[in-house]
Amino acid sequence: MVGRLEALTRFSGPEDPEVPNEEIARILNRISGGRPIRRGHVSLDMPVVAEDGRVVPVMIETDLPMTADNYVKAVHLIVDHNPDPHLAAFHLTPALGAVSLSTRIKMKRTTWVRAVAETSTGEIWADYSRVRVTLNGCG
Repeated sequence: MVGRLEALTRFSGPEDPEVPNEEIARILNRISGGRPIRRGHVSLDMPVVAEDGRVVPVMIETDLPMTADNYVKAVHLIVDHNPDPHLAAFHLTPALGAVSLSTRIKMKRTTWVRAVAETSTGEIWADYSRVRVTLNGCG
C-alpha cells in the first residue's frame, strides 16, 4: 500500500497538501483511477478557523463547462482526519447549468479539506483548504 501512497503524492503540485495516510490515498485513487489530480478550475471556500467543528460552512464552485459533451459529473468532499473522510459525493448532470454547491459539515480537528471534481472527459481538478478547528464537531 505504501507504493500507492507514494504514487498519489507524485501527482500533487508543490502547493498541494500531502496525502496523510493510506485511507486518503485509497480514496483519492478510487476517485481519480490513477489519473493526475490537478489544482485549478475548482474553488473551495471555507473559513480559515472554524470555531465550532459541528457546523462548518462549505462552498464549492467550478468554472468548468456544463455542456452535454463536457461537464462536471461528480464533486467529492474529503476531510483528511475525520472519522469518515470521504464526507460527500455530489453526482451532477449537464442540466445543472453551473456548479455551485453549498453545505455545512462536521469536522473533528484541524486538517486539510479537499474538493475534487471529476469531468465527463476524465479530467480531475481540485482545490484545498486547511481549516483550523477549535471545538471538535465529531464527538
